[in-house]
Amino acid sequence: MSDLGRKGLGEQAQEKITPDSQKSTLEQAKEGVTSLGDRAAGAIQPEGNKSTTQKLGDATRFGGDDASNQGQGILASSQETVGNAAQSITDTFQGKK
Repeated sequence: MSDLGRKGLGEQAQEKITPDSQKSTLEQAKEGVTSLGDRAAGAIQPEGNKSTTQKLGDATRFGGDDASNQGQGILASSQETVGNAAQSITDTFQGKK
């Protein structure tokens, strides 16, 4: 079970194991936006308020980042996610996909 406003581990896993080639552009853009929100929520939510599964998911997502670098990693990842989603939408409207 996930914390309020957070993606559950099952949803995160499903998004990761489904190849992008099997997802529509809209699905990919939605995943990017919801992942951005989940990362931001995970970064600002105090560790003491997270469920055990959310702590596990956040630790896995952040990889080996230490606490001082998490914000920078999230920012860079968020910028890339939003940029990729915007490019994907642009490509769709221009008929490239």
